[in-house]
Amino acid sequence: MAQTRVKARSSRRESVFGERFAVFAECLLTGVWIAVACLGVVTYPAAFAAGARHLRRRTRHESGGLREFAADFRAAVRGGWAVGLAGWAAAAAVRMDVLAVRAGLPGGPFVGAVGVLALIGLAVALLRAAAVWTPGSAWRALVADAGRRTVLDPAGSFLVVCGLAVVTLSALFVLPLAVPVLGAVAAAAVAVEQRYRHR
Repeated sequence: MAQTRVKARSSRRESVFGERFAVFAECLLTGVWIAVACLGVVTYPAAFAAGARHLRRRTRHESGGLREFAADFRAAVRGGWAVGLAGWAAAAAVRMDVLAVRAGLPGGPFVGAVGVLALIGLAVALLRAAAVWTPGSAWRALVADAGRRTVLDPAGSFLVVCGLAVVTLSALFVLPLAVPVLGAVAAAAVAVEQRYRHR
């Protein structure tokens, strides 16, 4: 009887480990899909939205693969390209701030710091919006709601920032490593949003 319990416990542990490893592997694969979908330059919000939706399906044990990811990406890119374009415009504005700091203009360091913090906040809001995207959702409303959650849930936002830092550091050390890690960032945004909903 005792041996049967030990065997049942060990098999349960293996299955939990196997399931968690499968989710981790799915995150890495999703990161590759996201990276390929981001090649359109302004398609990164749609790429993360499709990746996050794929990972949500995976955690709910629903079927879905590359075909469903591609369909979600096509649906998300319809309005998501404008969000992507706005993100690049914000990045260009922050770059101008940084150039002002380097030129030694009065008040440059303060303006530069505010610009960098605002850009980080925008990136977090975009990721949080992508994490809850569903077909038919309006990107403007998603980003506005995500912006509020970014401010009201600083702990969750900090976790997303940590995910972005991991991608950046991975790219600095070994550039190809940053590609699969993108899936982990999408998974972190999904987890943060689920945590926010259930708190």
